[in-house]
Amino acid sequence: MVEFNRSDFYPIKHELTSHKITEKISDFILKKNINDNFLIQDISVPNNLKSNSIFFLFSNQEIILDFKKKILFITDNENLIKSCENFILVDDLNSSYNLILDTIFYHDDSLDFYDEFNYINGSYISKFCFIDKDSKIGKNCLIGRGVKISKNCIIKNNVVIKNAIINESVTICDNTTIGTTGFGFNLLNPGSHNINPQLGIVYIDDFVHIGSNCSIDRAKIDITYIGKNTMIDNLVHIAHNVNIGNNVTIAAQTGIAGSTKIGNNVVTGGQVGIAGHIVIGDNVLIAAKSGVTKNIKEGSTVAGFPAIDIKEWKKNIIRLRKYGYKWNSKNITTQVSFFTNW
Repeated sequence: MVEFNRSDFYPIKHELTSHKITEKISDFILKKNINDNFLIQDISVPNNLKSNSIFFLFSNQEIILDFKKKILFITDNENLIKSCENFILVDDLNSSYNLILDTIFYHDDSLDFYDEFNYINGSYISKFCFIDKDSKIGKNCLIGRGVKISKNCIIKNNVVIKNAIINESVTICDNTTIGTTGFGFNLLNPGSHNINPQLGIVYIDDFVHIGSNCSIDRAKIDITYIGKNTMIDNLVHIAHNVNIGNNVTIAAQTGIAGSTKIGNNVVTGGQVGIAGHIVIGDNVLIAAKSGVTKNIKEGSTVAGFPAIDIKEWKKNIIRLRKYGYKWNSKNITTQVSFFTNW
């Protein structure tokens, strides 16, 4: 578990107590029970419940309650708060989340976010970050507030790093962005003014190499994690809340959707697409151009769309050729029908 001080990256804008929060979101409240009036200082996640924090309890989350800690639970599912001591039941959890966190924290998707920079050797370096003296920063970079860069790192030209902790001996190549805003919003209420505040960070462990023109989004609340010795090629996008294990190799133009967990020693070919909220086990090989839409057990080799065991995928190709079908855009409709009726 990686710990970080949220206020290093997102300064407190307004201090709210548990009682003040009920006033702030009064329009959304269906029921409430606040036994303690305490200051909200942080946000909790399921595997790390913190004292004096707020926890937004979505329907798909499972937690072990710790009544020794002062936590305010907010949810839109009454069944989830029957055993909670301090809770607010709302009819719109998404809007409640946005309103509360936009009030408590400064973040870089709000107009009032602030940072201060020094212009050093051709790059803008926040006064509120730390860069080890043995690391090298290229030209035209921007290093934002709260960022920590450990020793022996190489940050090449035109790199943007915000809301991130970079461990030792990491290389980040030209034009890559780290810690940018995750794609958090409500499909029923889109628009830039309704973006969910993304108040987590990116944590990049030792000896990671990240290619050019990549984008790694910060987590919504906790961390987007890149494990030790991982190699990321050019033009790769890693969305918010993704957790990537150690010794992973990701080829160019791969896209990994949010909240996906990838195990150790995984290898993906080029142009792989990985859906969100799935788990890929250790020692998995994913062939180029595959579309991964469900969990993959450890030790598997998969290919195709949707990605299946590569032996079965090869058999399907042979069957298609046997019946006179070729894999090209002119007969894609025929092929889809063929697979559906097989």
